[in-house]
Amino acid sequence: MIVAAAICPTPPLLAAELTGQADILPELRAACAAAVARLLAAAPDVVAIVGPAETTGPRDPAGQLSLAAFAPALSPGRPLSDNSKSRAAGTAVTAPPLPLALGLGALLLDEAGYTGPRTLYGISEDASAAACLALGRRLAVSASRVALLAMGDGSARRSASAPGYLDERAAPFDETVERAVRAGDLPAITALDPVLAADLLAAGRPAWQALAGGLAAAVPADSLAAVRPEAEILYSDAPLGVAYLVATISPPAPALG
Repeated sequence: MIVAAAICPTPPLLAAELTGQADILPELRAACAAAVARLLAAAPDVVAIVGPAETTGPRDPAGQLSLAAFAPALSPGRPLSDNSKSRAAGTAVTAPPLPLALGLGALLLDEAGYTGPRTLYGISEDASAAACLALGRRLAVSASRVALLAMGDGSARRSASAPGYLDERAAPFDETVERAVRAGDLPAITALDPVLAADLLAAGRPAWQALAGGLAAAVPADSLAAVRPEAEILYSDAPLGVAYLVATISPPAPALG
């Protein structure tokens, strides 16, 4: 079952190979590192990473993050850390590059020194809430002690300079997500509208709903309100016109009464 969970965003600038020695988004980087450290402190048997991808399905854990789309001089699938290099050692070089969200999640684990088992699962950005919940439940029972890392951004329409330009619905949407995560309100996370999320370029929606499914795996699907996980928000801001949320989440306990 789930022993720990975390939410992290997916800005390519989390990869030091893009920024060099420049100290870009230091508070966000520190928050992501802290979230992953807490995740691993729960001593999981496996870490499951979920994040947006073109298609839903598992990805090869031996795959590498490719930043070629953001920096053409970087070769696709090039290892970005010593631990990722060690994972790739002895592995066929034909392992396909990972989607950005999964690759950044793997990079965060590598940078934390994690070398244990991991599973990577991409989720189509148009996946239904029910499909996301079901995936989370399956991942939660895949091992005795599962740590779940949900990778994905909030809206990308928070300012006129944002990737999707300004949309007045973006800030209220992101505030709804933050309140739901902070309160451990799994029904509210489940109720996030996929159409609105797509309009706002909020790519993290499927991963957050998979997280809700995993955290509620011990109760029937119609009893999400019976569990209330404890969460701590480590970062919430939109410095580039994109909402970035970092949180750690403890497993839920059944509500009393």
